[in-house]
Amino acid sequence: MIKKTDIKQILKKYDTGDITIGVLGGHSALDVCSGAKEYGFRTVAVCQKGREKTFKKYYKTRKDGRGCIDEVILVDKFSDIVKPAVQKQLQKLNTIFIHNRYFWVYFDNFKDIEDKFKVPIFGLRQGVKLEERDQPLNQYHLLEKAGIRIPKIIRRGDGKMNEKKLSAAFDDHFVKDKGGPLLVKVNEATRGYERAFFIVTSERSFHKKAEKMIAKGHITQEDLDKAVIEEFVLGAQINLNFFYSPLKGELELMGTDTRRQTDLDGFLRLHAKTQETLLSSGFSPKMIETGHYCVTMKESLVEKAYEIGEKFVKTMEKEVKPGMIGPFALQGAVAADDGKEEFVIFDVSMRIPGSPGTKFTPYSGYLYGETLSYGDRIAMEIHEAIDSGRLEEILT
Repeated sequence: MIKKTDIKQILKKYDTGDITIGVLGGHSALDVCSGAKEYGFRTVAVCQKGREKTFKKYYKTRKDGRGCIDEVILVDKFSDIVKPAVQKQLQKLNTIFIHNRYFWVYFDNFKDIEDKFKVPIFGLRQGVKLEERDQPLNQYHLLEKAGIRIPKIIRRGDGKMNEKKLSAAFDDHFVKDKGGPLLVKVNEATRGYERAFFIVTSERSFHKKAEKMIAKGHITQEDLDKAVIEEFVLGAQINLNFFYSPLKGELELMGTDTRRQTDLDGFLRLHAKTQETLLSSGFSPKMIETGHYCVTMKESLVEKAYEIGEKFVKTMEKEVKPGMIGPFALQGAVAADDGKEEFVIFDVSMRIPGSPGTKFTPYSGYLYGETLSYGDRIAMEIHEAIDSGRLEEILT
């Protein structure tokens, strides 16, 4: 793992009066770079050849002030970012890198970024790894330690599926406890970083749906053996997008959103009889995330949102050094058991979430007088850290 002492040595060679904000050319890059430009930073996007037009053409900076991408570094494949020549270019630009899930999924091993990428990262370098269910300090462990409600877990996904134990767990849930539907989270066959969710209502439906998805090439048996199976929470889904500032020692709610999923969204817009016909013919709607849209929540839930956010930050301080830095999200739903509303969290993002639309919810505006994007807030924190001589505190 890159150590604080390594970051200190790298920063000694940097001109902190001429910092560049760096991103991988994808997932939240435009959001980050737009905010960086607002605060006077230069920007650089590392793009894979054949996927660079968005950054090199459509949103490049122009002489008239439009655009937000100042420079593009082209690589044959995203994982080439760890090559010494690419790192040398980034270091020469005095780059602080803003990472995200997109940044990590193109590497076969988390160690490539943890140990080889000698460019300062804003936020928790090992955060994305901890989102994975097979890690010792994974999100389930952290949420449980924080005392935050999570869905009932049938199978954690941290080892190969044991058919006998799984069958017993299904029996306990569906027969003994008369439990509701379950959500199966299994990686896609073609895009291993995305999950091919499907919902089951019995052990039989699990095997039937899984067999069809394997036959169609959507998933593999190997990935199914490592699938997470948990309670499908029947509540209003909402993502709580936070920002923790080590400089201020404060947690901020940046905004709230929920997901657009293909082809579930289209399926739900069909007449019930059409849905029934499709389902009876063997159709199973996919739940592949394609975007987000803004939602708001009633103010009686705001305090509850902050409470679980603060619990998570405190737990991170104890469990994962140096603790939470900058953006993260607690993604879940509001359940109303016995009339009591409660957040149930089923996913954690320990880096910038994927929705640039959080700016268009009112919560950051209530604090700052104007709504801020994640790019704005990240740039604001880096700018303040430079001015106060505390840059090392927010980099890993």
